Amino acid sequence: MSLSPGRTVAELRELQELTGDENGAQRVAWTETWERARQWLREKVVPVGAEEEIDEAGNQWFTLPGASERALLLGGHIDSVPNGGWLDGCLNVVAAVEVLRRVAEGGTPPLTIRLVNWADEEGARFGRSLFGSSAAAGSMQDQDELRGRRDADGIALPDALAQHGVDLDRALEARTQLEGAAAYLELHIEQGPVLESLDLPLGVVLGTFGVERHLVTFRGQAAHAGSTPMDQRRDALAGAARLELELPEIARRVGGGAVCTMGGVVTKPGIATSVVETAECLLDQRHLDATWLAEMLSNAEAASRRFAHEQNIEVEWEKIWSIEPIPFDDLLLDLADEAVREVAGSSHRLPSGPLHDAAEVARAGIPTVMLFVQSLRGLSHTKLEDTKEEHLELSVQALDRLTTKALEAFA
Repeated sequence: MSLSPGRTVAELRELQELTGDENGAQRVAWTETWERARQWLREKVVPVGAEEEIDEAGNQWFTLPGASERALLLGGHIDSVPNGGWLDGCLNVVAAVEVLRRVAEGGTPPLTIRLVNWADEEGARFGRSLFGSSAAAGSMQDQDELRGRRDADGIALPDALAQHGVDLDRALEARTQLEGAAAYLELHIEQGPVLESLDLPLGVVLGTFGVERHLVTFRGQAAHAGSTPMDQRRDALAGAARLELELPEIARRVGGGAVCTMGGVVTKPGIATSVVETAECLLDQRHLDATWLAEMLSNAEAASRRFAHEQNIEVEWEKIWSIEPIPFDDLLLDLADEAVREVAGSSHRLPSGPLHDAAEVARAGIPTVMLFVQSLRGLSHTKLEDTKEEHLELSVQALDRLTTKALEAFA
C-alpha cells in the first residue's frame, strides 16, 4: 500500500459528510458528533495495526510499535468550531493516517509511531482551548477555574467530561503519554492569506506567536451632548479611538510579523445624548519574539497614557491573558524545509498567529514542527474554508517526507 494522497482528500470529504451539515462542520468536542468522528477515525486506523488508547484527558492515541520504544508523534485534532470548515484540525489526523498506512506497509519502523487526536483543541463549547494537549504537556493549571465553567445550556464542564469518560481531577495524568516522545509533527491549514499571496502551496511554521491580551479602560466624564462645548469635553471614546489608530503604527515599527488588534469597544452610557464616560477596549497583541512582544505592549501603554493626558481623561490597564512565544525546533525546521522543497519546489517560513496543540507539545520540551498548506482567501472557522485539492495532496506528501526524515534523524 503506497502513499495515496488522493485517499486523504476522499476521507476528508467522507468525514465532512458524516459530521457536518449545510452550515459547516459540527464536530464540537464533548458532543455526540465529536464521538462519531472519533469512532470514524478508530475504524480507519485500527486496521493498520495500531493499538488505540484514550488517556485521562480524553486524547485518542494510536500506537504502531517500532524497533525502539522512543516515539515519533503525528497528530492534530478532529474537533471543530460550530459551523466550521472541512479542513481545520481534521486534515492533521487524516493525513497522518495515510502516512501511518505507508509506514506500516514498509515493516517495522526504527521508532514507534504514535498518532494522537487531541481532545478539545478549539475550546468551542466551554471556552478552554488546548484542553487535551495542555493536560498531556503538564501546563494545565486552571482546574479550579474549569470546574466552574458552563456551556450555553448551563451544563458544567466536569459533567460534560464525565459523559465522555474523563475525570477533570485526573486529566494531568495524561502527562505519561509524552514520556519517551522523540519529536512531534503536525500539518495544518494556514488559516491566513500569506501563502496564497506568495502563490505557494506549502510553508514551514517557525513557531506560535506569544500573546498579550488586555482590557484597556479610558475614563472621562458623562455630559450632555447638546450643552457641553467641544473644548470642555472629557470624552473617553476619544482616547480609545486614538489608540486604535496608533496600533497599526506600533505593529509597523516593531515589524517581524507583529499584529495588534482592538477587538471590541464598549462605551457607557452608550446613548446618543451623552459624552462617553467610559470606553472599555479589548486589546490583543502578538509576536514570535518575546522581546518585541514586550516592546509592543510598552508602546501601546505609553501611547494610551499620552492620549489620556491630551484628552484630559484617565486610563487603566488590566491583563486578561498572556502566553510566551513558542519557537519550533531548528533541526525539524530544516527537515521540514527539505520536505516541502522536495514536493513543491520552494519553501517559505512563517509564524503561526493562531495557537495550536503543537505549541503545548513544544512547551513540554519535545522537538516540534508544523507544516502549513495554503488556505484559499485566508478563511477558516467558516464553511467557506477551502484549499485546492492538489495542494492538500502535496501537503500529505510533504508530511510523509518529513516523517521519513524525522525517523532517520531521531532513531
